[in-house]
Amino acid sequence: MQSSNSSGSRCSWIKETSFHDKTAGQERREALSVSALPTKPAQVAAVEDLYDFICSGPLLDKIFRLSELFLTEPQKIRIYHYYIPVFLWCEEELSLHSSKFKDEDDIPPLVIGFSAPQGCGKTTLVFALSFLFEITGRKTATISIDDFYLTAEGQGKLRESNPGNALLEFRGNAGSHDLPFSVETLTSLQKLTREGTKMKLPRYDKSAYKGRGDRADPSTWPEVEGPLSAILFEGWMLGFKPVPSEVVKAVDPQLEVVNKNLEAYYDAWDKFIKSWIVIKIKDPSYVYQWRLQAEIAMRDEGKPGMSDEEVFDFVSRYLPAYKAYLTTLYAEGPSGSHPDHLLVVKIDEGRNPILAN
Repeated sequence: MQSSNSSGSRCSWIKETSFHDKTAGQERREALSVSALPTKPAQVAAVEDLYDFICSGPLLDKIFRLSELFLTEPQKIRIYHYYIPVFLWCEEELSLHSSKFKDEDDIPPLVIGFSAPQGCGKTTLVFALSFLFEITGRKTATISIDDFYLTAEGQGKLRESNPGNALLEFRGNAGSHDLPFSVETLTSLQKLTREGTKMKLPRYDKSAYKGRGDRADPSTWPEVEGPLSAILFEGWMLGFKPVPSEVVKAVDPQLEVVNKNLEAYYDAWDKFIKSWIVIKIKDPSYVYQWRLQAEIAMRDEGKPGMSDEEVFDFVSRYLPAYKAYLTTLYAEGPSGSHPDHLLVVKIDEGRNPILAN
């Protein structure tokens, strides 16, 4: 996990203080035998021991009340190494955001963008952050790029205007979103700065029309009330930038129209985002493995799930975009991002954070 802030001062965990004159307390400390201090790191025999050690302290339950969350064992372990550090980074971003306004100003909520591949655990991360914000007294709204998919009717028109293009046959890639609707929603959310201001958050029903999906009935949309501190906006293609046509042609000729569609996404999504969290993976094929794991788990529980072949077909419609855009995303940051407000978290195939070098 690393912040792209080059100075490193914002993320310093240890502060050194020097005094020219010795205090009484300092003299007493010097009188202590050095042998009384540990000279070797604590040894942990197993992951279970580490989990018990982490959870025995006051931080998790007494401060963050994490016992209220129904999490798996791996998710509980990630709380300490992953979710809480990201939460503290977000808290600092919120403080910096608020400092730009005067006391009498209505402070618009900070939009924090999460660009993360499908299946990498971003939904759980955003849920955990939302929970942590709530118990520390901050109101947030959580939205996904999925909430802005075209209606079933709009998807039908998209297919008709792009016959034979498998990348636009179903929802997912650039072009399959209602961008004016997303601008309207994000603009309205940023106006929730006072008590009593309310609006409903759009939601998408992926099960409608036999899985092709449709915008959920507005009567089912959750309501959010101001004042909002932050808007947590997540999506697999947030921050993607158009690349030269020869690049997309080399990946998949069908991607050309998607690349052209992507030009409108900065004004619709990315320009609203002031702080970015990018979940970085080594190999896009992880997405296929993660989706396959999820579907197998569903089938084992007796729930309807895609076959292995259907999973491959589903993911194959996204992989070209990953191959075309992730390299630029990781090298340059998301579209419109500032390096001082960008946090990059590298995760492995098991969705666990990798320590920065």
